[in-house]
Amino acid sequence: MVIKRVLWFSLLLTSACGRPRNDFAAFVEDYFDAYYTARPSYGTAAGFHQYDARLEDLSAKAVAARIGILRAQLERVKSLSSAPLDAGAQIDAAVIEGQIQAELLSLETLKTWRRNPMPYVGLPGEAIDGLMKRDFAPAAERLKSMNARLKAIPAVLQAMRENVSNPPKEFTDLAIRMAGGSAGFFRDSVATWARQAAGTDTALLAEFEAANGAAIESVEAATVWLKSDLLPRSRGSYAIGAESFARLLLYEEMTDIPLDRLLAIGEANLDKDYNAFVETARRIDPKRSPAQVMVSLSAEHPGADDLIPSAKRNLEAIRQFLIDRKLVTVPSEARPIVTETPPYARSGTFASMDPPGAYEAKAAEAFYYVTPVEQEWDAKHKEEHLRLYNRPVMDMISIHEAYPGHFVQFLYVKQFPSKTRKLTFSSSNVEGWAHYSEQMMLEEGFGGADPKARLAQLQEALLRDCRYVAGIRLHTQGMTVEDAAKIFVERGFQEPANAHEEARRGAYNPTYLYYTLGKLQIYRLREDYKKRRGASFNLKQFHDEFLRQGGIPIKLMRQALLPEDTAPVL
Repeated sequence: MVIKRVLWFSLLLTSACGRPRNDFAAFVEDYFDAYYTARPSYGTAAGFHQYDARLEDLSAKAVAARIGILRAQLERVKSLSSAPLDAGAQIDAAVIEGQIQAELLSLETLKTWRRNPMPYVGLPGEAIDGLMKRDFAPAAERLKSMNARLKAIPAVLQAMRENVSNPPKEFTDLAIRMAGGSAGFFRDSVATWARQAAGTDTALLAEFEAANGAAIESVEAATVWLKSDLLPRSRGSYAIGAESFARLLLYEEMTDIPLDRLLAIGEANLDKDYNAFVETARRIDPKRSPAQVMVSLSAEHPGADDLIPSAKRNLEAIRQFLIDRKLVTVPSEARPIVTETPPYARSGTFASMDPPGAYEAKAAEAFYYVTPVEQEWDAKHKEEHLRLYNRPVMDMISIHEAYPGHFVQFLYVKQFPSKTRKLTFSSSNVEGWAHYSEQMMLEEGFGGADPKARLAQLQEALLRDCRYVAGIRLHTQGMTVEDAAKIFVERGFQEPANAHEEARRGAYNPTYLYYTLGKLQIYRLREDYKKRRGASFNLKQFHDEFLRQGGIPIKLMRQALLPEDTAPVL
């Protein structure tokens, strides 16, 4: 899930006469100031608390203004990139240009703000939770900012009504789930926190209760509108098409592999992992089919009440394994807090890591979220959801989210070489690293010789392989969500309910192939790095150097770790 964006860096540009210039450094400051002005809740998450009392303006007028700013910034960064820059600045300029191009693609071409109600209904809960969950200022001060944001929530949901028309049904279905969870979140969790934060300040509490009441009313009205008005006319297509899919990959991941070859790579990897899964299942029980073996493995799962405690149990052992085996330096004694995924964020995600922002000076809490069952689900859906969290698979999830995956990568943020790299990331890097970690840990001996551990790792690999193939087919080949779900069941050995969630995620997250894509690129980079180092190669050193560079696209990572390298990323 979700790692926050950006890095500190001071750099000097050298003019023809050799005098220091700060043109690019000034641009970086301007870019992020405009970014967080448009996305104040992201500013809070990054640790910039001058944005705490503001909420996003999602009106059509604000979108048009943002497009104008991005167009001007694009011209400016292109001009700066044409001048001499040092190696680090070249990387950062490429990252920012990609970010701008990707945002313009979303706003102008894909028009996501007109096609998807999910960002509108997810924003209020996320923005308010960001003020509650981290103790970066006195509670009463944060409550004042919360009141200001609560007052702006009705305008966000009004913008949804004005902007969104004919979205895909899949988007509206998920928005309904998110909105329904948000109302309860404001009524219960937010209200409880606010009463404690207000203390004896009755005026502050009264202001909260009025603002929260209006916010709840607007969320509930939005839920009714989504169900009764938008859902019946949600007949749009989720497919973004081959051209936009390729551009999105180019801008966000710096991947320019032709789509037919990209799909062939994913299908080949799916076949390889599928065959390995079948062989491993045969070792566990040759009398059962691979699917039956996986079902027997997942039968030993936690109950709904034990889900969070079960996620905590093996974290320390996993952390100690990677330290004992000298696989990576863990630069902090901090630990993540394991807790339930907030209701507003339950849009098909089973687990995620939410660390503090790179510039958060005080509140250091990192949250390892695990998604619980929903009360309205029937017994079959609840059982299938819980089966995902069986012990061997839970270990793989914890490797991915915490050690040495997302949490360890976050712990390196202070070592990132620039502001740009502290505040931005490429999914094929951060998700690729976390997914790479699962396989690498098994290769280095985690789980011993237990084939169940190997089967769990392979199922997680198959899950990402299926995302890879399904994402491309959903958006460029006319595949339906129902047909995509069959891929997850038949080739990924997923429970039907989870397979549907995964396929539906592909409808709104087109390029979620970045897990497998990033993993394959990292393995290729590691092999080339090993060849360059020869006898001096050290796996821990490679991992440490990789993590210190930040979450840049792997193409740029190759420039950082293998200067003058011209080999392809795959």
